[in-house]
Amino acid sequence: MAYLHADEGFHFNSATFSVAHPSWLVECLIRLLDIVGSMVILLVALPVVFMASILIKLTSRGPVLYRQERVGKHGRLFSLYKFRTMIDDAEKHVGPVWAAKDDDRITPVGRILRRMRLDELPQLYNILRGDMSLVGPRPERPFFVQRHRALQGVRLVVKPGLTGLAQIRSFYDLKPAHKVKYDYIYIQKRSLLLNIYILLQTIPVLFTKKGW
Repeated sequence: MAYLHADEGFHFNSATFSVAHPSWLVECLIRLLDIVGSMVILLVALPVVFMASILIKLTSRGPVLYRQERVGKHGRLFSLYKFRTMIDDAEKHVGPVWAAKDDDRITPVGRILRRMRLDELPQLYNILRGDMSLVGPRPERPFFVQRHRALQGVRLVVKPGLTGLAQIRSFYDLKPAHKVKYDYIYIQKRSLLLNIYILLQTIPVLFTKKGW
Protein backbone atom coordinates (compact mmCIF):
# COMPACT_ATOMS: atom_id res chain seq x y z
CA MET A 1 0.00 0.00 0.00
CA ALA A 2 1.59 3.30 -1.11
CA TYR A 3 1.80 6.47 0.94
CA LEU A 4 3.05 9.98 0.34
CA HIS A 5 6.08 10.26 2.60
CA ALA A 6 7.58 13.20 4.44
CA ASP A 7 10.70 13.19 2.27
CA GLU A 8 8.46 13.76 -0.74
CA GLY A 9 7.22 17.08 0.63
CA PHE A 10 4.27 15.78 2.69
CA HIS A 11 3.66 17.33 6.13
CA PHE A 12 1.06 15.89 8.48
CA ASN A 13 0.44 17.66 11.78
CA SER A 14 -2.95 18.06 13.42
CA ALA A 15 -1.67 19.04 16.88
CA THR A 16 -2.71 22.70 16.57
CA PHE A 17 -6.10 22.12 14.98
CA SER A 18 -9.42 21.00 16.42
CA VAL A 19 -10.51 17.78 14.73
CA ALA A 20 -13.90 16.17 15.23
CA HIS A 21 -13.62 12.56 16.39
CA PRO A 22 -17.07 10.96 16.05
CA SER A 23 -17.76 7.86 18.12
CA TRP A 24 -17.29 4.40 16.59
CA LEU A 25 -21.07 4.17 16.18
CA VAL A 26 -21.21 7.43 14.21
CA GLU A 27 -18.24 6.30 12.11
CA CYS A 28 -20.09 3.05 11.35
CA LEU A 29 -23.22 4.99 10.39
CA ILE A 30 -21.19 7.29 8.12
CA ARG A 31 -19.68 4.23 6.44
CA LEU A 32 -23.15 2.67 6.12
CA LEU A 33 -24.39 5.89 4.52
CA ASP A 34 -21.47 5.73 2.09
CA ILE A 35 -22.22 2.15 1.07
CA VAL A 36 -26.00 2.40 0.83
CA GLY A 37 -25.90 5.86 -0.76
CA SER A 38 -23.34 4.80 -3.37
CA MET A 39 -25.32 1.68 -4.30
CA VAL A 40 -28.56 3.65 -4.64
CA ILE A 41 -26.92 6.35 -6.77
CA LEU A 42 -25.22 3.72 -8.93
CA LEU A 43 -28.48 1.83 -9.44
CA VAL A 44 -30.38 4.98 -10.41
CA ALA A 45 -27.55 6.16 -12.66
CA LEU A 46 -26.95 2.87 -14.51
CA PRO A 47 -28.63 4.05 -17.75
CA VAL A 48 -26.54 7.24 -17.65
CA VAL A 49 -23.36 5.24 -17.00
CA PHE A 50 -24.16 2.99 -19.95
CA MET A 51 -24.93 5.90 -22.30
CA ALA A 52 -21.89 7.92 -21.21
CA SER A 53 -19.61 4.93 -21.79
CA ILE A 54 -20.92 4.47 -25.34
CA LEU A 55 -20.64 8.18 -26.22
CA ILE A 56 -17.08 8.44 -24.92
CA LYS A 57 -16.02 5.36 -26.87
CA LEU A 58 -17.70 6.49 -30.11
CA THR A 59 -16.56 10.11 -30.12
CA SER A 60 -12.91 10.07 -29.03
CA ARG A 61 -9.91 7.78 -29.01
CA GLY A 62 -8.83 6.29 -25.69
CA PRO A 63 -10.30 4.40 -22.73
CA VAL A 64 -13.74 5.12 -21.29
CA LEU A 65 -12.43 5.40 -17.75
CA TYR A 66 -9.57 7.58 -16.63
CA ARG A 67 -7.48 6.39 -13.69
CA GLN A 68 -5.34 8.82 -11.72
CA GLU A 69 -3.31 8.56 -8.51
CA ARG A 70 -4.70 10.65 -5.65
CA VAL A 71 -3.82 11.22 -1.99
CA GLY A 72 -6.25 9.79 0.55
CA LYS A 73 -6.57 9.63 4.32
CA HIS A 74 -3.24 9.97 6.15
CA GLY A 75 -1.42 10.34 2.85
CA ARG A 76 -2.35 6.91 1.48
CA LEU A 77 -2.21 6.84 -2.32
CA PHE A 78 -5.04 5.28 -4.29
CA SER A 79 -6.28 5.09 -7.88
CA LEU A 80 -9.27 7.36 -8.49
CA TYR A 81 -11.61 6.58 -11.39
CA LYS A 82 -13.51 9.06 -13.56
CA PHE A 83 -15.07 9.04 -16.99
CA ARG A 84 -12.45 10.29 -19.42
CA THR A 85 -13.43 13.83 -20.40
CA MET A 86 -10.20 14.92 -22.11
CA ILE A 87 -8.31 13.79 -25.16
CA ASP A 88 -6.17 10.72 -24.62
CA ASP A 89 -2.77 11.50 -23.03
CA ALA A 90 -3.93 15.05 -22.27
CA GLU A 91 -0.96 15.76 -19.99
CA LYS A 92 1.71 14.14 -22.16
CA HIS A 93 3.20 17.51 -23.18
CA VAL A 94 1.98 19.95 -20.53
CA GLY A 95 2.44 17.86 -17.38
CA PRO A 96 0.10 17.99 -14.33
CA VAL A 97 -2.12 21.07 -14.32
CA TRP A 98 -5.40 21.90 -12.62
CA ALA A 99 -8.41 21.56 -14.88
CA ALA A 100 -10.11 24.79 -15.92
CA LYS A 101 -13.59 25.53 -17.18
CA ASP A 102 -12.49 26.34 -20.74
CA ASP A 103 -9.67 23.79 -21.01
CA ASP A 104 -9.25 23.06 -24.73
CA ARG A 105 -8.20 19.48 -23.96
CA ILE A 106 -11.77 18.64 -22.94
CA THR A 107 -13.75 16.68 -25.54
CA PRO A 108 -17.30 17.74 -26.57
CA VAL A 109 -18.82 14.79 -24.69
CA GLY A 110 -16.48 15.42 -21.78
CA ARG A 111 -17.68 19.01 -21.54
CA ILE A 112 -21.27 17.83 -21.15
CA LEU A 113 -20.30 15.23 -18.56
CA ARG A 114 -18.36 17.81 -16.55
CA ARG A 115 -21.15 20.39 -16.73
CA MET A 116 -23.56 17.81 -15.29
CA ARG A 117 -20.94 16.37 -12.87
CA LEU A 118 -21.48 12.93 -14.43
CA ASP A 119 -17.77 12.34 -14.95
CA GLU A 120 -17.51 11.76 -11.19
CA LEU A 121 -19.86 8.74 -11.14
CA PRO A 122 -17.09 6.08 -11.34
CA GLN A 123 -15.83 7.37 -7.97
CA LEU A 124 -18.73 5.49 -6.41
CA TYR A 125 -16.48 2.46 -6.89
CA ASN A 126 -13.78 4.22 -4.85
CA ILE A 127 -16.32 4.86 -2.11
CA LEU A 128 -17.45 1.23 -2.02
CA ARG A 129 -13.79 0.18 -1.85
CA GLY A 130 -13.26 2.44 1.15
CA ASP A 131 -10.81 4.81 -0.57
CA MET A 132 -13.27 7.69 -0.32
CA SER A 133 -16.44 8.81 1.42
CA LEU A 134 -19.50 10.46 -0.08
CA VAL A 135 -18.55 13.61 1.83
CA GLY A 136 -15.10 15.03 2.52
CA PRO A 137 -12.33 17.18 1.05
CA ARG A 138 -11.78 16.50 -2.64
CA PRO A 139 -8.83 14.16 -3.24
CA GLU A 140 -5.84 15.88 -4.82
CA ARG A 141 -2.93 14.51 -6.83
CA PRO A 142 0.45 13.92 -5.13
CA PHE A 143 2.08 16.48 -7.45
CA PHE A 144 -0.11 19.28 -6.05
CA VAL A 145 -0.17 18.05 -2.43
CA GLN A 146 3.63 18.18 -2.37
CA ARG A 147 3.67 21.75 -3.66
CA HIS A 148 0.80 23.35 -1.73
CA ARG A 149 0.83 23.29 2.07
CA ALA A 150 -2.90 24.12 2.07
CA LEU A 151 -3.52 20.59 0.72
CA GLN A 152 -1.46 18.90 3.42
CA GLY A 153 -1.72 18.35 7.17
CA VAL A 154 -5.14 18.39 8.77
CA ARG A 155 -6.92 18.10 5.43
CA LEU A 156 -5.77 14.47 5.27
CA VAL A 157 -7.12 13.28 8.63
CA VAL A 158 -10.37 12.17 6.99
CA LYS A 159 -11.21 10.28 3.82
CA PRO A 160 -11.57 12.43 0.71
CA GLY A 161 -15.11 12.82 -0.57
CA LEU A 162 -17.19 12.94 -3.71
CA THR A 163 -18.67 16.22 -2.48
CA GLY A 164 -18.03 18.59 0.40
CA LEU A 165 -18.54 22.06 1.83
CA ALA A 166 -16.24 23.63 -0.74
CA GLN A 167 -18.34 22.13 -3.51
CA ILE A 168 -21.68 23.44 -2.22
CA ARG A 169 -20.43 26.87 -1.11
CA SER A 170 -17.99 27.96 -3.79
CA PHE A 171 -17.07 27.96 -7.44
CA TYR A 172 -15.22 25.78 -9.94
CA ASP A 173 -11.85 27.55 -9.99
CA LEU A 174 -11.20 28.29 -6.31
CA LYS A 175 -7.52 27.95 -5.44
CA PRO A 176 -6.39 25.46 -2.76
CA ALA A 177 -5.89 28.15 -0.09
CA HIS A 178 -9.55 29.19 -0.52
CA LYS A 179 -11.01 25.70 -0.75
CA VAL A 180 -9.14 24.55 2.33
CA LYS A 181 -11.07 26.85 4.68
CA TYR A 182 -14.24 24.93 3.87
CA ASP A 183 -12.42 21.63 4.31
CA TYR A 184 -11.20 22.74 7.76
CA ILE A 185 -14.71 23.74 8.81
CA TYR A 186 -15.97 20.31 7.72
CA ILE A 187 -13.20 18.49 9.59
CA GLN A 188 -13.97 20.48 12.76
CA LYS A 189 -17.71 19.75 12.57
CA ARG A 190 -17.77 16.35 10.85
CA SER A 191 -20.81 14.23 11.81
CA LEU A 192 -23.48 12.02 10.26
CA LEU A 193 -26.01 14.87 10.19
CA LEU A 194 -23.51 17.23 8.54
CA ASN A 195 -22.79 14.61 5.88
CA ILE A 196 -26.49 14.20 5.18
CA TYR A 197 -26.93 17.99 5.01
CA ILE A 198 -24.06 18.34 2.50
CA LEU A 199 -25.43 15.50 0.36
CA LEU A 200 -28.86 17.15 0.25
CA GLN A 201 -27.31 20.53 -0.58
CA THR A 202 -25.31 18.94 -3.38
CA ILE A 203 -28.49 18.14 -5.33
CA PRO A 204 -29.38 21.78 -6.23
CA VAL A 205 -25.67 22.49 -6.88
CA LEU A 206 -25.79 19.97 -9.72
CA PHE A 207 -28.40 22.11 -11.47
CA THR A 208 -26.93 25.57 -10.78
CA LYS A 209 -23.40 24.90 -12.19
CA LYS A 210 -21.97 26.03 -8.85
CA GLY A 211 -19.21 24.29 -6.92
CA TRP A 212 -16.55 21.76 -7.92
